[in-house]
Amino acid sequence: MSPIQTMTAAVVEARDGPFVLQTLARPTPGPGQVLLRVEASGLNPLDLKIRAEQAAHARNPLPAVLGMDVAGEVEALAADVRGFATGDRVYGLIGGVGGLQGSQAQYVAVDADLLARRPTSLDARGAAALPLAAITAWEGLIDRAQIQRGESVLVQGGAGGVGHLAVQIALAKGAKVYATALGEEDQAYLHGLGAIAIDGARPVEDYVAEHTGGAGFEVVYDTGGGALLDASFRAVKRFGHVVSCLGWGAHGLAPLSFKQATYSGVFTLHPLLSGEGRGHFGEILTQVAALAESGALRPRLYDGRFGLDALDEAYQALASGRAHGKVVVDIAHP
Repeated sequence: MSPIQTMTAAVVEARDGPFVLQTLARPTPGPGQVLLRVEASGLNPLDLKIRAEQAAHARNPLPAVLGMDVAGEVEALAADVRGFATGDRVYGLIGGVGGLQGSQAQYVAVDADLLARRPTSLDARGAAALPLAAITAWEGLIDRAQIQRGESVLVQGGAGGVGHLAVQIALAKGAKVYATALGEEDQAYLHGLGAIAIDGARPVEDYVAEHTGGAGFEVVYDTGGGALLDASFRAVKRFGHVVSCLGWGAHGLAPLSFKQATYSGVFTLHPLLSGEGRGHFGEILTQVAALAESGALRPRLYDGRFGLDALDEAYQALASGRAHGKVVVDIAHP
């Protein structure tokens, strides 16, 4: 039987345009690449901005096949690829930016360094919900802030995509974790994870006084940017550390400077855009998979189900804000 030569992919052709199912040539893996049979594609808020051509930093011109997060099975691999074999179930942050084909297609050829074996404790949907958010959380807490057991860690926006994984990673590393969220449902969710939930509508000075006696938190991870990052500067302890994955605005550094605290930014897309350091993605996801296997980390999933033929509805669910949890698209095969 001859190999399949074509595939179905969802292509967005114009700004905020509909997704059009097209029959495209199935990719062939080049040097260092793996061909994945895509099982699930996780959506991220950045996908909305790329579709709307509002994410110049992602450098992804339309028309394009979007989708950064993937879970799938190794269909084929280049002769120089080591560490993977046909049939391996893997996951990764693989494209949808920088002109790289994304995961909203039946097949995708990707750099093997971007992949890791997915945890057996999660199905394809659960695994596809993790890569971008988990890598972003890990880079902030482990690579930048280098959190230690027993430290006080505040996650701003703790029930969100990056936030809920940052909470679980910090707890797994033995930190005492606090997290802000708006609404009782999200605060209850954080409490269930084992964090001390804080109403994000409260003035920062109030919860700093209540939970730290006014001293501040040793590490603060901001996942929202803007006013939330300004609040983080006021929430951090003297000689503490603030890290943000959305620190792209103009901010006054006086609160940080007076405390002799430090700041780090996270820009997770850099390896995809530049080609530098892609192997670290695979390394991080291997450790994330180990946490998932141990029961210390689970993604929060939206219960709506979508296929490639309902991609417009999936994006609408994400854009509406009603999806408490990651929106994941199931990729069907004949």
